[in-house]
Amino acid sequence: MGMTGAMAFLLETPPADRHSKFEDLQGLVVGTLLMALAVQFFEAGALITGQVAGLSLLVSYWGDWSFGAVFFIINLPFYVVGYLRMGLIFTLKTFAAVGVLVGWTLILPQVMGFSLLHPLAAAILGGVTSGAGLLILFRHGATLGGVGIVAVWLQDTKGIKAGKVQLGFDVFVFALAIALFAPITVFYSLISAAVTNFVILTNHRRDRYIAR
Repeated sequence: MGMTGAMAFLLETPPADRHSKFEDLQGLVVGTLLMALAVQFFEAGALITGQVAGLSLLVSYWGDWSFGAVFFIINLPFYVVGYLRMGLIFTLKTFAAVGVLVGWTLILPQVMGFSLLHPLAAAILGGVTSGAGLLILFRHGATLGGVGIVAVWLQDTKGIKAGKVQLGFDVFVFALAIALFAPITVFYSLISAAVTNFVILTNHRRDRYIAR
């Protein structure tokens, strides 16, 4: 497929209730960029990551195992759920989103940094940007794997809001983190998770926004 053919494919007019392929592509790029920016806030504030990444970090500390290996293994059941319940396209979009996010996290530290960032500011800024990033990905039929897959599936099929599912999992992760990290670090990290899930909870509504 040449450049002209590729552009025609991306700009193909979708049904009225669907995003175009180009819109999905920009959603993936922008959503993952916001998530990568959130990671920069979290790292600068020395905060703990939530979701499956946070659980993987805790397990790797506990067992002295590789974080990458633990993260890969824990994510496998979630990808199976994504494929069986949400379909191949959703799962492939999620794999693509994870790959693009990894690229952004390698680029951003080379072009930006923070000389001063209070942990509370990092928690709030990181929470808002990660919530917005996940919201964009959700609206374009993708997540960053893990609990996000189950959260989107439960909201679309059972009416259980995605923010509630993710917040419940984060509470579990941070409860485990109390045994490994200083309480103040866990406190600020929990604030960031609450902000993230508040953004999703109040904005990700299929009855108000149906295009995917």
